[in-house]
Amino acid sequence: MTVLLDQLPALIGVVVGSVASYATQNLTERRKWKRQRDERWDEKRFETYARYGNVLKAQLRIAQRIGAGLGFSDVVDPLEPAEGLPLLAEAESLRGAEWEAVLLVGDAATIAAARRWHETVWGIELLVREGHVEAEVWTKAHRLASAARDGFYQNARRDLGIGGESPPSGEWPRDWRAELSG
Repeated sequence: MTVLLDQLPALIGVVVGSVASYATQNLTERRKWKRQRDERWDEKRFETYARYGNVLKAQLRIAQRIGAGLGFSDVVDPLEPAEGLPLLAEAESLRGAEWEAVLLVGDAATIAAARRWHETVWGIELLVREGHVEAEVWTKAHRLASAARDGFYQNARRDLGIGGESPPSGEWPRDWRAELSG
């Protein structure tokens, strides 16, 4: 019994050391796992936001080309409505599929901004489906879409933790023609 009592402090030290080592290792691994998980989700959100922006931009581009076919001069590669409307429908299907991913991984503010952007693009689509549209209405619809796009990217950058100022607005229609002729 005396031998056991003599070794008790050492045994307690081993047990305490083992528990402390286990707890430290467990905490370290848990933090590492959480950091890796967060990095994976950041990467997924980045990819999702980028894909969504690209498909919506392609959809807008088709609508703009149809608008050029209807006589709006701010796009130089016109597309006849008969040829463009099926492309527009296909682009909407692609956008809808990417939208589901945004709903899954996006935060509330970015989802709201993405919704606002695609609703403004839908407004432009409605204009090209209607045919003849006043130039002021066409320009206003594009300015609304441009502002909504800026809002989407601002929210996406915030959600992804990208610091710094947002890039300059891509306000549309651009004044590049006036700059060239000035």
